[in-house]
Amino acid sequence: MPSIRTPTLDIAYEEHGPADGEPVILLHGFPYDPRCFDEVAPPLAADGRHVLVPYLRGYGSTRFLSAETPRSGEQAALGHDLLQFMDALGIGRATLMGYDWGGRAACVVAALWPERARALVSCTGYNIQDIATSAKPASAAQEHRLWYQYYFNTARGVAGLTGNRRDICRLLWKLWSPNWAFDETTFEASARSFDNPDFVAVVIQSYRHRYDHAPGDPALIGIEARLQAQPTIAVPTINLHGDADGVGPVARTDHSAPKFTGPYERRLIPKVGHNVPQEAPGATVVAIRDIMKGTEP
Repeated sequence: MPSIRTPTLDIAYEEHGPADGEPVILLHGFPYDPRCFDEVAPPLAADGRHVLVPYLRGYGSTRFLSAETPRSGEQAALGHDLLQFMDALGIGRATLMGYDWGGRAACVVAALWPERARALVSCTGYNIQDIATSAKPASAAQEHRLWYQYYFNTARGVAGLTGNRRDICRLLWKLWSPNWAFDETTFEASARSFDNPDFVAVVIQSYRHRYDHAPGDPALIGIEARLQAQPTIAVPTINLHGDADGVGPVARTDHSAPKFTGPYERRLIPKVGHNVPQEAPGATVVAIRDIMKGTEP
């Protein structure tokens, strides 16, 4: 498996298609890994695209270069990692597709560095966190769905994720994708990525920082400040949303729409949960092809 060195990380990634093809970067979420794109990357590569699927910080073989670097999972870190990944590979502009944490990284780059994003496919739409309003309660049903976030804000949650990470992550897969009948072999193929030595630290920091319960990486303060302004995204975008998403249910009103000032479309996918690319690879491929048709390389 290839890797590329950035100023912060050795980022492991998978590569498909011709190196001179139009670049497409596919970004996984928590708690998943690049296996979610196993049926998405090959068709795009067959189209002649250069498809890159990195392991996010804290997953798989991606490693921090220094023990001194904060093991942050904050949104600024995810977006900055993507930008540095592109820089290290000499990719000036790419089509970005992601969900959950990966969708957040893609949205950050599309919002703050739009010249680097040809187009965007983002599951559930606008994924940039509004930390300033994070203390505002949601409905009781939504708070119930976020049980794991409360858990990770406790010492018991740290111990639980450390000792029972497969049990916790398997349960999240089931709760978030209630119609997806994955088997243990499929789960374990991704769960091996959770054995990364920084997985627990990165995850815990992510779910604490978004509620302003943990400091961010001092090196990323400037980026985080820009994100707190909730920047709009002008990059052409398709929002894929599974209508059975167990953590981010579909709302009748598309609340993401005002955050997109360029061409934008929401596509609802019946019976699909949170892990859109693995549950609906065909719809994911179609969305990427469609958004690339109307944009310049």
